[in-house]
Amino acid sequence: MKALVISRLGGPEVLEVRQTAEPAAASGQELVTAKVGGINFADIMTAQGGYAGAPKPPLVAGREFCGTRISDGQRVMGYVQWGAFAERVAASTALLWAVPTGWSAEEAAAFPVNYFTAYFAYWKAGLLKPATGSAAPRVLIHAVAGGVGTAAVQIGKLLGVEMYGTSSSEEKLARVKEFGLQHGINYKQRDYEEAIREITGGEGVDAVFEMLGGEHTTKSVRCVRDFGRLIVYGATTGQPAQLDGRVLYAKGGSVHRLWLTYLSAKRELMNRAWEQLSTWIAQGYLRPVVGHVLPLEQAADAYRLLLERKNVGKVVLTLA
Repeated sequence: MKALVISRLGGPEVLEVRQTAEPAAASGQELVTAKVGGINFADIMTAQGGYAGAPKPPLVAGREFCGTRISDGQRVMGYVQWGAFAERVAASTALLWAVPTGWSAEEAAAFPVNYFTAYFAYWKAGLLKPATGSAAPRVLIHAVAGGVGTAAVQIGKLLGVEMYGTSSSEEKLARVKEFGLQHGINYKQRDYEEAIREITGGEGVDAVFEMLGGEHTTKSVRCVRDFGRLIVYGATTGQPAQLDGRVLYAKGGSVHRLWLTYLSAKRELMNRAWEQLSTWIAQGYLRPVVGHVLPLEQAADAYRLLLERKNVGKVVLTLA
């Protein structure tokens, strides 16, 4: 079968379209004929050698996909640790979900990682119940125009959250405001810590969804109000989190790590998340934002869109 292979560790240049052996379904797995794959920053980290638990190259890239289940012909979207960017994928039955009515394959391939991550970020922040009263909880969402960011905005709107988002351009922020973002911060023009302090009158936010790493971890902690929470789910700068515990002590704040690889093995948690997400989907409130669709042969260009922060919403690859 045709597949996108990480030939060695490195940047987008290490990606190669090759003919590889078809996967065999292990116990608890099913085979899917994949049509579209969704790219995540975790895929870039896997190619670079920075994703925990990933096998050494060569290996087939990709974590999420949409296709047709071979056993019954049903259109499904799915999540795996690697191996998604291929014409055939072996995936856990528990991590395959029916494609919602009316969704394209591109939209379905953009769903699993983004929406489960965003849902669990609100869960970790203790904000899953819709806000009541006059004071809405505040959340700062980094990379708000990306895949997880746009999903978090759609969910936050449903929960009555006051959302602050960072991005690299006014155009990207304007697009996300169409989905419900109230406060956009162009980090190339304005320091987001100062912006949060000014907009909130020095109070800060209740939670920060942080996936930058490096100095931004402590910088984001300084954005939370007393007893606020930092939800860390990535390190797109390539730098490990730098955390000054004294900042946490001063605010009574807390840091929570979110790793979908780990949570995806917790069936009860995933089922509960899917029950709520699928309800919102059926009500017409959630729909993935797909910004770029490229063929598999242009995978390197697709990866660069994420690396260069040029995407709005999801970047997906057509596999067949």
